[in-house]
Amino acid sequence: MANVLITGYEPFEQDTLNASWEAARQLDGLRLTSPHGPVTVQARQLPCVFGAANTVLIREIEALQPVLVICAGYAGMRSEISIERVAINVDDARIPDNARQQPIDAAIVAGGPAAYFSTLPIKAIARALRAAQIPAGVSQTAGTFVCNHVFYGLQHYLATRLPHVRGGFIHVPYWPEQTARHAGVTGMALEQMVEGLRLALQTSLEVESDLKESGGAIA
Repeated sequence: MANVLITGYEPFEQDTLNASWEAARQLDGLRLTSPHGPVTVQARQLPCVFGAANTVLIREIEALQPVLVICAGYAGMRSEISIERVAINVDDARIPDNARQQPIDAAIVAGGPAAYFSTLPIKAIARALRAAQIPAGVSQTAGTFVCNHVFYGLQHYLATRLPHVRGGFIHVPYWPEQTARHAGVTGMALEQMVEGLRLALQTSLEVESDLKESGGAIA
């Protein structure tokens, strides 16, 4: 049976849990349908560390040979699940990662393209989530921290080694337990995040050509 891979991150900074991993791990072993037959979801945790995160990701891709890869992280101050459009070839860390690394204006892949677009049906995913009453939208930036680092590393690996495999990145908000120290942030229930990621996987397996509808931003 074919595999799909979903990843989340280890806890970072002051948190003892990471919402992206807590959601992704709930999907481990789930069977999904695809036009080419059933697939099994494989969930893996990535370190929140520049370099090491991509090493682990590529190792898991090579071991599992998935037909689809979605990496998840959290963008706590956002109020909806964000389906990322583009990864850029730069690490510019405002704060250190879990290994105390803080790269500034460094290329992720020396000589690589300036950017890669997601190969997921990002607008179809956003619509599917909203139809399920899950706040969601297309995001135009994955930042310049480890999430963008992994997103770019994923897309570069797939583009150069496995161009037939779809991949992309999704940010989830904080969950309510994390919002106590962040005034004005509501978070999202873990159950909604899990269902949102499940729908993202299922939609990516089913939809070949993305929707043509507005998902842009003025700023």
